[in-house]
Amino acid sequence: MITNIGELAGADEDRWLIENAALVIEGDRIAWAGPSADAPAADERYDAGGRAVLPGFVDSHAHLVFAGERAEEFAARMSGRPYAAGGIRTTVERTRAASDDDLRANVRRLVAEMARQGTTTVECKSGYGLSVEQEERAVRIAAELVDEVTFLGAHVVPAGADPADYVRLVSGPMLEACAPYARWIDVFCERGAFDADQTRQILDAGRAAGLHPRLHANQLGYGPGVRIAVEYDAASADHCTFLSSEDVAALAGSRTVATLLPGVEFSTRQPYPDARALIDAGAHVALATDCNPGSCYSSSMAFCVALAVREMRMTPEEAVRAATEGGARALRRTDVGHLRPGARADVLLLDAPSHIHLAYRPGVPLVAQVWHRGKAI
Repeated sequence: MITNIGELAGADEDRWLIENAALVIEGDRIAWAGPSADAPAADERYDAGGRAVLPGFVDSHAHLVFAGERAEEFAARMSGRPYAAGGIRTTVERTRAASDDDLRANVRRLVAEMARQGTTTVECKSGYGLSVEQEERAVRIAAELVDEVTFLGAHVVPAGADPADYVRLVSGPMLEACAPYARWIDVFCERGAFDADQTRQILDAGRAAGLHPRLHANQLGYGPGVRIAVEYDAASADHCTFLSSEDVAALAGSRTVATLLPGVEFSTRQPYPDARALIDAGAHVALATDCNPGSCYSSSMAFCVALAVREMRMTPEEAVRAATEGGARALRRTDVGHLRPGARADVLLLDAPSHIHLAYRPGVPLVAQVWHRGKAI
């Protein structure tokens, strides 16, 4: 039992915050949550000291299977060069040259880095291999180390490849090799990457192979990505940086989650997504890091929460909920992102009295303790 919780978040469907609370973990599950005065007996106690307890963060968009880094590209971008999808090819070259052990070690390092910052559920995409063998390697390694795996062979067209031939490769032999390791299929539907027809062809093949759609959409400009995501009942449309009123309405009328990645806007100096318009329209919103070596090399969900509050006009509660239950919705998971009985016991103790401090004290390491599947890590 975690006792003396000043503020417990996400433990009651009707009341998101409970003050003076307790939480009971049995095995790897939440057994009970509620006011301290009503707590049942337990054989072990942990005193939270009046601090806040939250669900572990759910990072529903990350690219962790890679080698090398792109710090010089970041510096150039900060000096005025715009971000373009083609920079992905730099990471592809380095990733292809790395050993399995090197890639595995990098994923393990980043997942541990995330866990220290309160992230207990991680989605990971492929996309830095762009060949049958390399993409299969990426999803296989990811499946060893993260909760959710996405096949993203359609990240960009490799240098020198014919786009039509590459789409056929992604939709055929590459998909066949990768599907056993993945739950999701994703496409970078964007100028410089894949157009609407190519996106539909790849998503159709993925669904036929038993993978569920999600989509990189509307990151670099207005386009068809968001509406294709809704058309395909994709679990999420990710980025959503440039949205028309029609895009917002389409998301609000669907169960497709708008996954916002404010660390990317911070790292590329693009405008931030209009989270307020999405929330006010009734759309589901998630926050994720998009941790990757190019457009956002940050694994901090707390940083994303602070950016969402400061730059996207989300309230602290909206931002934390988007980083927990929103991320779970973007992965169509009901066992994480909350602390109701039956949930996986992924618990975050802040060294602060309230969730508000995640935005109120940006950049400060506020994680006091993390329990993952019921075990303190």
